[in-house]
Amino acid sequence: MKLHPFNESFAWRSTQANNGHTFLSAAQIEQFDRDGYCLVENAFSSETLATLTAAIDPHEQQGTDFLRTQPDESFFIAQADAITFTVHLVARNEVCRQFTRHDSLLGVTGDLIGDNVSMYWDQAVYKKPEPNRDFPWHQDNGYAYVEPQQYLTCWVPLTDATLDNGCPWVAPGVHRVGTLEHTVGPFGLTCLDSFDDAIPVEAPAGSIVVFSSLTPHRTGPNRTDQVRKSYIVQYAPTGSIIRNSADPSDRTAASDPKRQYEVLRHGIAVA
Repeated sequence: MKLHPFNESFAWRSTQANNGHTFLSAAQIEQFDRDGYCLVENAFSSETLATLTAAIDPHEQQGTDFLRTQPDESFFIAQADAITFTVHLVARNEVCRQFTRHDSLLGVTGDLIGDNVSMYWDQAVYKKPEPNRDFPWHQDNGYAYVEPQQYLTCWVPLTDATLDNGCPWVAPGVHRVGTLEHTVGPFGLTCLDSFDDAIPVEAPAGSIVVFSSLTPHRTGPNRTDQVRKSYIVQYAPTGSIIRNSADPSDRTAASDPKRQYEVLRHGIAVA
């Protein structure tokens, strides 16, 4: 493993010392601190998920229709009949925007980030039936270098995520070294070729797989005949910046009001 060139003085900020957690259990916080992830079950009702999925599906279909107009029906890491990424839904759909303020998500972010939290990124990922397509090992902070490096990914399965349909796998403990150098592969950026102690995280619909932005993870192929659907919501400390790898002096505030809005201010939900 090789560190990202910007990662010169990273120190993992432990959340175990935060005795004021209100949503996650002490065991979940300990696991997140040690392994870089935890699973939160029964975070959303079936009604909430049905409404959210109904809001996302038309946008995903539009994206799939666009991909079918492209060479090889693909664009960057998306392919119409393998995997799609529908980004910035909070800027286009009020149901998605309100979902990012759900009590369960605010509870997780308050416990693991702190009192001042903003949206950073959102996307729906639909993994189509395709038995040979892995999504490679990567850290979320490898795609765009955010400072502070330590932000949060909430991976919400809209359908049950299983070994058969491509649930996430994590590389526990690696988050503690910070952002790794990533290389470009055929299906996206990658920071590891393999990891012997990888752990699969099967997650029922209505749960949250909570990752650090620094936790290497991958998803396996979908060997079923159904689409595996997920919605990924990422949160960062308010005031975070994005650094341009091509120009180290270029720093952009993560504060686009259409999609990078505050959700917690001084520990209080921001409407």
